[in-house]
Amino acid sequence: MFLRELTVSESVRIVYAGTPDFAVAPLVSLIASGYEVIAVYTQPDRPAGRGREPRPSPVKQKALEHQIPVFQPESLKSEAAQSELRELKPDLMVVTAYGLLLPQAVLEIPRLGCINVHASLLPRWRGAAPIQRAILVGDTQTGITIMQMDKGLDTGDMLATQACSISDDETGASLHDRLMVMGAETLMNMLPDFIAGKITPQKQDDAQATYARKLSKQEAEVDWSLPAAQIHRTVRAYNAWPVAFTYWRKKNQREALRIWKTEVLPVAANAVAGTVLHCGREGIEVATGEGVLHLLQVQPSGKKMMAAADFANAHHLDGQVLGACLT
Repeated sequence: MFLRELTVSESVRIVYAGTPDFAVAPLVSLIASGYEVIAVYTQPDRPAGRGREPRPSPVKQKALEHQIPVFQPESLKSEAAQSELRELKPDLMVVTAYGLLLPQAVLEIPRLGCINVHASLLPRWRGAAPIQRAILVGDTQTGITIMQMDKGLDTGDMLATQACSISDDETGASLHDRLMVMGAETLMNMLPDFIAGKITPQKQDDAQATYARKLSKQEAEVDWSLPAAQIHRTVRAYNAWPVAFTYWRKKNQREALRIWKTEVLPVAANAVAGTVLHCGREGIEVATGEGVLHLLQVQPSGKKMMAAADFANAHHLDGQVLGACLT
């Protein structure tokens, strides 16, 4: 994808830094367009799966497919790591969701500096989880920003932006995938002009900045005292990770129940928040602090995702109060 003829001005030595799936598309686009990617930096292999065996990052896997040298330092703060990068003699470093901070000494190594592909319209949602935070608060628009990196957290001057809308049924997973492609497109569209020195960087308005802190599993637990619309956004934002969840009573034990898909019903609750109002072939209806939330897809512990109606058919939850208060 994004194939085109490479110009002489684009013959630069690029080091690419990224780790998760989101960072694969820009790397693939650079390679497909003929840019000289001389090395890839990614985080060290991490234990994953039931066996907790070390697993290479998606970016590492893609780099190895194309026989690109891979470097995996635990940190870029050491002189050894910086010397290793310096020896590569990069002209430019392109960073997408790398996960490690770049010290000032590293930022100064490439002749053209370091640029970052970020999944928000900066200065809104600086930080680790801009996609999910945008959905959580009900933003109707987000996008991609390419910025010149500095020593701050996503505070560098903006080089290019591309906006997109957030639909009412958007999930963290679907928005991730759209922005992943958009990030690669935006990078490829601006890179020739950037290399040629034709882009005038734009300062960010720090007064408008918001912070997208890293996601945690704990925050995905549903607080039924919140309005149904807010819980619905939580379910959408945390699909596909960490996935919203609550607790229900199975006989005399508390069991976790992941919630994958919901809708807000335009009716009053008239019951304690968390109370199951109806459990049947239409799914599960739960009272909230304001309104009723209709559960459509759920996942019991140790089971696969299923229609809430199928779960309701096997378990009688009417009148049960869901949530952490269960013991």
